[in-house]
Amino acid sequence: MAYLNEIWFVLLGVLLTGYAVLDGFDLGVGILHPFVTRNDKEKRILMNAIGPLWDGNEVWLVTFGGAMFAAFPNAYASVFSAFYTAFMMLLCAIIFRAVSMEFRSKQPYRLWRAFWDGAFFLSSFLIALLFGVAVGNAMQGIAIDVNGNYQGTFWDFLNPFSILVGLMVVVLFAMHGGIFLVFKTGGELRVRISRGIWASYVALLVLYLITSVYANLTIPYATMNFRHFPAAWIMPLLNAAAIVAIPVFLLKKRPGAAFMASSFTIAAFIFLFGFALAPYMVHSTLGPECNITIYNAAASQKTLGIMLIIAGIGMPLVLCYTVIIYRVFRGKVELGAESY
Repeated sequence: MAYLNEIWFVLLGVLLTGYAVLDGFDLGVGILHPFVTRNDKEKRILMNAIGPLWDGNEVWLVTFGGAMFAAFPNAYASVFSAFYTAFMMLLCAIIFRAVSMEFRSKQPYRLWRAFWDGAFFLSSFLIALLFGVAVGNAMQGIAIDVNGNYQGTFWDFLNPFSILVGLMVVVLFAMHGGIFLVFKTGGELRVRISRGIWASYVALLVLYLITSVYANLTIPYATMNFRHFPAAWIMPLLNAAAIVAIPVFLLKKRPGAAFMASSFTIAAFIFLFGFALAPYMVHSTLGPECNITIYNAAASQKTLGIMLIIAGIGMPLVLCYTVIIYRVFRGKVELGAESY
């Protein structure tokens, strides 16, 4: 019955991928926001491009946290206690970002709107950065003892590798958000957004190369599973092909295909992260006896089985809701009295 542990590890990867792809572009809109807009109307267009979508996108993150809590409670307890300060910062950023979107249009004063514009950018940037820092630390390992207690400090998380991964996620989401905005904007604003996409793409290439070299030189188990399962090398090759395809599709004026390639790039990064980590949930830097795996951290098999039935009912509903929302709110942004 250990296959239930493996199924739930894969399902967590699916939920994390759903969050990174969907919330990734609306975080990217927030990151690009101050660099591509020139006036209040353009700022409102960007906010309203994601207005009907951003809160639904975050459902994937909430579901990921809930599923991890129920399926792997020991890993959840260790990870969330270790990253407690970082998660509190993440939670504050998520709340502040929502408030900035809701409050900005409540008053017409210039300073009022400038403050919430700054909050919108900083919270979007911080969420993307913390997401990457968490992934970087999970890849590198954290100081968890044999009882699952964290033995380091908050500052230990801000190491060179995790910061590199964090910055890579920031520029990846900025590029992803820029490609999404191509569908929602026009005119001079769209030209400036295209420049932002290219700048983000170049930064992504540089950070991707540095991060890959750094990981292969300093993290011995980063490629261990690829040595045992050589067929899995197809995914890094497909990932590289998707990264190359993004500018090709943009130059051919095919933003839909570019967005799909960008989405696949994010999904492939999550796959590579999960595949390199498996079967571990947390690598401990204090010794192999302290590692937390999908077997010693899991709930009972009965719990995992019941959860699988619930997921089989709930996931199609979430997917249907997502498809309907995106279909209803497709097309260019049109500002109205009820807009942000």
